Amino acid sequence: MSQILVNDLTFSYEGSFDNIFENVSFSIDTDWKLGFIGRNGKGKTTFLRLLTGDYRYSGSITASTVFDYFPYLVTKEQKQLPASAFLRELKTGCEEWRVICELAQLHEDAEILYRPFETLSFGEQTKLLLAVLFSGEHDFLLIDEPTNHLDQAARECVKAYLASKKGFILVSHDRDLLDACIDHVLVLNRQTIEVQSGNFSVWWENKQRKDQFVMAENEKHLKEIGRLRQAARRTAEWAEKSERSKIGFDPIREHDRGKGMRPYIGAKTKKMQSRVTQMSKRIDHEIEEKEGLLQDLEQPVDLKLMPLSHHKDRLVEVRDYGLQYTDAEHPVFSGLTFSIHQGERVALHGENGCGKSSLIKMILQKAAAKTTDAAYPLSSMPVSEKGICETAAGLTISYVDQDTSFLTGSLPAFCKKRNLDHSLFCAILRQLDFERVQFEKNMENYSEGQKKKVLLAASLLTPAHLYIWDEPLNYIDVFSRMQIEKLLLAYEPTLLFVEHDVRFREEVSTKVVTL
Repeated sequence: MSQILVNDLTFSYEGSFDNIFENVSFSIDTDWKLGFIGRNGKGKTTFLRLLTGDYRYSGSITASTVFDYFPYLVTKEQKQLPASAFLRELKTGCEEWRVICELAQLHEDAEILYRPFETLSFGEQTKLLLAVLFSGEHDFLLIDEPTNHLDQAARECVKAYLASKKGFILVSHDRDLLDACIDHVLVLNRQTIEVQSGNFSVWWENKQRKDQFVMAENEKHLKEIGRLRQAARRTAEWAEKSERSKIGFDPIREHDRGKGMRPYIGAKTKKMQSRVTQMSKRIDHEIEEKEGLLQDLEQPVDLKLMPLSHHKDRLVEVRDYGLQYTDAEHPVFSGLTFSIHQGERVALHGENGCGKSSLIKMILQKAAAKTTDAAYPLSSMPVSEKGICETAAGLTISYVDQDTSFLTGSLPAFCKKRNLDHSLFCAILRQLDFERVQFEKNMENYSEGQKKKVLLAASLLTPAHLYIWDEPLNYIDVFSRMQIEKLLLAYEPTLLFVEHDVRFREEVSTKVVTL
């Protein structure tokens, strides 16, 4: 076991006027199973890239270990080849037999090594690359969101596999995965960085207690500051009144006062002014103690939604329905029956490739055909249908695509294209913890989580009868996930969604449709 020491680390991207890290210091052990937690855009992936030496920085990172990063970059040319042909290009010194041993632990057959990489499913690709990652010895592994786009079965497999390993940093927003796989957390708070023992739930419980404590302390300091200011103001008024009474007096009304009273009044005034000075110092001390108390407090703002009410109760009906692509031998699915009524939150569940996204696109296509004002007109899919898939007429749909690669250009241009109010749109992004400095950047420079928040903010700002979200939480941070859960439970919109986050699905859905 050795340590990784980070001392006075400061880093910012070239041309950026805000630091990602500033004078950061901490240490971690290379034997830990470390979960890396933080808001989108706080610098989790950047820190991993600093460890691998991809960027220049000031300060120091001291380690006696070799770092390796997941996911590996697989080129377009490599994707056409079997992985066995380019293993050593991914990881120096990688031995095929070790990869096969790791694949066995992932319950995956070695034959996927010898099939063209691009023909493998998301789950198979992820397992293969993880097997390559863990095939070395004594490396400290940097694992960046390994379960995005994976179905539940693949997630469970990866979860069990990582739980049996050690010596890694795991960046993930999946609470279930973090609880199962880690024994320490590295947290990027709003202003500070902390390292703590335990899994996600342990850290979250501690954080809630800490947040409650600092809020109580803050309230106590505010009350004390208010009390001191009131007392100081009252004492200052008395001192001023006393000072004014030193010179001149009414001999009839103040017949017992002589010229010798003036020094007495002056001394009394000086004493009261001294008390005011002491109170001012106490106020400054209270303010100083209060400063920094709330710097890491997470207080997500309650989001708002504007669901529309439709004249029909049943918005979507699917009966004995099947889809088959024209160039495929077998249907994607068949015999599917379910309906979506107003107020229902329906989760589509199933393995990768079972047709969840295809079904969503068909529903969007059916709805677009019944209105002249479709927000998401789609070209016809090359499929044949069996059975019935119908949507209510005049249905307004707000859609979040799982793909974010099309997001380029500025936020004002995006709002203009989507007919969104730019001010309201930015206000929602602020509620999702976007920093104002991000508004000046083009979207292609955003992190994946920030891009996803752009799509979610656009959806929240769009009044709709039916919200369709296809894997909306990929790359979204834990705090925002909880924020969105609270929103959906409060406003109860009609929702059709695909999401592999078990806790989110269990919390939000009123009905699960399994393909």
